[in-house]
Amino acid sequence: MKAGQVPPKGAKNAAMEDDPNHDPLAAPLKAKRRYRVTSFDVAAEAGVSQSTVSRALAGDPVVSEATRRRVEAAAAKLNYHVDENAARLRTGRTGTLAVVVICRPDEEVKNFNPFHFALLGSVCAAASRRRHETIVSFQGAPEHLWGLYQEQRKADGLIVIGTSENPQAWDYFHGLAQEGAHLVCWGSPHEDLDWVRSDNLAGARMATQHLIDSGYRNIVCIASETSAQRQFKERYDGYAALLRENGMVPRLITFEEGLTRDEQGRRAAVELIRSGLPFDAIFACCDEMALGALRVLREQGIAVPEQVGLVGFDGIRAGAHSAPPLSSVEPDFQMAGEVLVDRLLSVIAEVPGEKKRVAVRLLPRGSSRR
Repeated sequence: MKAGQVPPKGAKNAAMEDDPNHDPLAAPLKAKRRYRVTSFDVAAEAGVSQSTVSRALAGDPVVSEATRRRVEAAAAKLNYHVDENAARLRTGRTGTLAVVVICRPDEEVKNFNPFHFALLGSVCAAASRRRHETIVSFQGAPEHLWGLYQEQRKADGLIVIGTSENPQAWDYFHGLAQEGAHLVCWGSPHEDLDWVRSDNLAGARMATQHLIDSGYRNIVCIASETSAQRQFKERYDGYAALLRENGMVPRLITFEEGLTRDEQGRRAAVELIRSGLPFDAIFACCDEMALGALRVLREQGIAVPEQVGLVGFDGIRAGAHSAPPLSSVEPDFQMAGEVLVDRLLSVIAEVPGEKKRVAVRLLPRGSSRR
């Protein structure tokens, strides 16, 4: 065919028929257009406004849990994913929460209170469910305290948990809160911080009533009315109030500050036995103290629960594997994590709120069942 000459009719088809790879039944290929699902599509599916979709998927506390679930279901159905980079540029937030776990200045992490490890896990899980990442830091030594996550744009706020037996650490984070840091805590000795705690009074009453119902009458409490751990006094107050309501006399055995919880419980039990005071049950204000006391009772040949009943507080896993298994009062760990995260998100959003208590439940086990 000469240049510029029009090919005869059917020439193209003939050439295609000569092609061994040609499928005459194949439809002509068309360029596919990808349709990108937007937040407006999710809003229409969920029956809410586009701004509500944005707030719900960002974990904004002003959105109700029912609405949040409806929006998340619509987003999953439409396979919608938030453009995290665009959201951060638009809101000025990182989508990350920092969690600081306070240790004693000279404490190794492996020796840390298992209660706080359980609480840490629940916080990280709750943040993840609200589409937030977490940064975790274990801090104890005064020269290594650091909490400038907001200033360095690493996190939008800070949850602080851990032992109150490190006053320098708590004073440091207390100062950050006074300077305007978004901060919520568990275990703080400072009442003016934004805190979340177990329902210690109710839990102590549960434990004491359980011992009374099990037939024990001379019930002693290992606790403190002066410790920086404010929950210990609350637990003693709940125990003492219930005994008085039942015409019984509360008796307090205090523990030595500065020791491990296990050693505090052990020494308190030794002091109780040496005092000669009659007792047939012990309510210890934390599980680790209760386990220390249990060790002494076994060493002294005092049968638990036949001679002495024993109940702790915190619901740590080790208690379920002691001999006998330790009865305890356990906070709702999932709720604790969710309340801490939701409270911090409210603080970040400048939504007013109140300090909250987390519900507890009694775990009756072998150490208190006659």
